[in-house]
Amino acid sequence: MTGTDHSFKPSLGLFDATMIVAGSMIGSGIFIVSADITRNVGSAGWLIAVWLITGFMTLTAALSYGELSAMFPKAGGQYIYLKEAFNPLAGFLYGWSFFAVIQTATIAAVGVAFSKFLAYMAPGLGPEHILADLGFIKINAGQIVSIVLIIFLTYVNTKGIQGGKAIQTTFTVIKLVSLFALILFGFLVAAKSEIWDANWTDGWEMQTRGADGSIIGGVTGSAILGAIAASMVGSIFSSDAWNNVTFIAGEVRNPRRNIGLSLFLGTLIVTLIYVAANLMYISVLHLNEIASAPQDRVAVSASQAIFGNTGTYLIAVMIMISTFGCNNGLILAGARVYNAMAKDGLFFKRAGQLNKYDVPEFALWIQCLVACLLCLSGKYGDLLDMISFVVVMFYALTILGIFILRAKRPNAERPYKAFGYPILPAIYILMAISFCVLLIKYKPAFTWPGLIIVLIGIPIYYLAVANKSKD
Repeated sequence: MTGTDHSFKPSLGLFDATMIVAGSMIGSGIFIVSADITRNVGSAGWLIAVWLITGFMTLTAALSYGELSAMFPKAGGQYIYLKEAFNPLAGFLYGWSFFAVIQTATIAAVGVAFSKFLAYMAPGLGPEHILADLGFIKINAGQIVSIVLIIFLTYVNTKGIQGGKAIQTTFTVIKLVSLFALILFGFLVAAKSEIWDANWTDGWEMQTRGADGSIIGGVTGSAILGAIAASMVGSIFSSDAWNNVTFIAGEVRNPRRNIGLSLFLGTLIVTLIYVAANLMYISVLHLNEIASAPQDRVAVSASQAIFGNTGTYLIAVMIMISTFGCNNGLILAGARVYNAMAKDGLFFKRAGQLNKYDVPEFALWIQCLVACLLCLSGKYGDLLDMISFVVVMFYALTILGIFILRAKRPNAERPYKAFGYPILPAIYILMAISFCVLLIKYKPAFTWPGLIIVLIGIPIYYLAVANKSKD
């Protein structure tokens, strides 16, 4: 049942909003990507520096978004900000990229991560078990598990915001406590001074490492910047989705205050956890062990060092909890962007309607469909590599929008102003541009496919506008 007489109900408080920020950010990345970062930079100091740089950028962006969320406290978030600061096309290109890849591929990737770690407990549900070979595609048990997870969480969220809120808050609290416990046990129980000292012997000597953890060679000159940019593809993916709370502004109580505050609190909590987790990794594992962790599962290796063989199962449960809660937040928030686009006549008309539970049911299901197809395709990982560039580019454009809106609408109500303006937002934009330029130079395969996806949205936009004018 859908209709136009329903509206979003503000039922989320500051704590709920903060749990959406933190819960959407923490998926599987922190348990995995440090292996690739270590292979790129090869030293303890640079491993921590990559996470600190990413944390600084994330916090700076979150503090800047506070101004925009206070100016436009309604569902749609970044889509609305880009539309208001630039034009409807800019907003649509973000929304299109969000639907085609950014949100849906992330949902797929997190769902598959859940299935991979479930396979520790139930090997028969792993990706190596092929259920059907259709010639052009092979369907495995892990894909079916991830699809069932996405469908289940989508269904829960079609029944109203309360169910999604309960899952998000519960699972985020559990994973935060679990991560704190893992870090604490790592530091207090398993940390070994000889490992720590060995890792810091050449703490700031950047070098590349092979898949076996061995040193391949030193990194000097401009290649240092390239190595940092390549490393940050993983750390940015792990720290992304912090802006999801802006998409559900229409369901947050006192959004002018609570959105900005939840962005700051959530990103701060996660940044501290991420840095602490990596400090713990280098206190229990040698750098070559981090770089050569089987299937990049650094947290599994660390947990084994802390708890023995039981650690494998403990970390598997932790990651299942983490990815379950993360996907709930992504699914809950993403559909609100398509709802805002539909209200502007730029998406499927039914996505602009709310069901009897005051949630965008059609938008949730169409998001579910694309995410499930990406699970089956197995291309979600490639897509996520491609869109790190696009994600950061859109963040930079959105923060540039603060400067534009201050010039265009100097007298607009701004209950909260970007912290450190204009210096901190300008620093973020410069850092984001540097990251994008370095990726273009050193990792072109991570850039042009993402740009193509964005550009495909241009003709789609004009088709949508033409179709809208006929209505």
